Amino acid sequence: MSTVASDACDRNDVYAAACPCREMLDLLANKWSALAIGTLEDGPRRFGEIRRELQGVSPKVLSATLKRLEDADLIDRKVFAEVPARVEYSLTPLGHSAAAPLAHLRNWVNESVTAH
Repeated sequence: MSTVASDACDRNDVYAAACPCREMLDLLANKWSALAIGTLEDGPRRFGEIRRELQGVSPKVLSATLKRLEDADLIDRKVFAEVPARVEYSLTPLGHSAAAPLAHLRNWVNESVTAH
C-alpha cells in the first residue's frame, strides 16, 4: 500500500479510495439500509413487520439488506427455538448510534420533498 493510501486509512479519510470507512458509508447510504434501521428504532421487529413497513421492497432485497446490516454489526438477528422458528431483528449499539443521524436525514428529505 502506498504511503498516501496508508495515511488516508490511518485518518479514516472517507474521501480516499482505500479508506475502510467507505464500506460503511456505502451501506448506510443505501435507501433500504437507512429505512430498515429506521423501522428498528422503536424495538425488535420480525421480517414480515419490517417488510410491511418498507413498502416496495422485495423479500430478496430485504433479506440481503438485513444480512449486510448484520454483517456490519448494525443489527442483531435473534432466532427463537420455537416451531415454527421465530426470528427478530434489533439494533445493536452501533446501529443505535447510526439511527439518529439517519433519522435526521430521513426527516430532512421528507421536509425538502414536501416543501417543493
